[in-house]
Amino acid sequence: MDDIDRKIVGLVQVFGRATNAEIAGACGLSVSAANDRLKRLQERGVITGWSARVDPDAVDLGLLAFIFVEIERTEHNERFLAAAALMPEVLELHHVTGEWSYLLKVRARDTKALETLITGRLKALPGVARSRTHIALSSAKENGALPIAEPEDD
Repeated sequence: MDDIDRKIVGLVQVFGRATNAEIAGACGLSVSAANDRLKRLQERGVITGWSARVDPDAVDLGLLAFIFVEIERTEHNERFLAAAALMPEVLELHHVTGEWSYLLKVRARDTKALETLITGRLKALPGVARSRTHIALSSAKENGALPIAEPEDD
């Protein structure tokens, strides 16, 4: 990726609805050149999809929690990952270092729905030894944009 690609990726992360003409103008390209670069970034897997950010409270998913999960033996990892990845409440699923095996970021309607997820579905999976849940009281910042470095001025 060159500096122009980085600028395009940075722009579409923040302004996903920007037109090709707006992207071209911001990057000093023709519209067709900007369109070609966007297509190539998608084909190479740099841009993996397009979506809208939705207010969780507006769709009754205001409870945000982080769940640490310990898997007792590594042979259970694959089945756990496959099952957890299919749960719509699980927004992120990370293999982590330390005493825990995985960290999950989840959204739920309320504590009852969270309890059902944890006790009825996650802990029911083979190999889950224990979990620890932290509920977020508020979020000062929450977005999915990566810190793409802008090219430095010479």
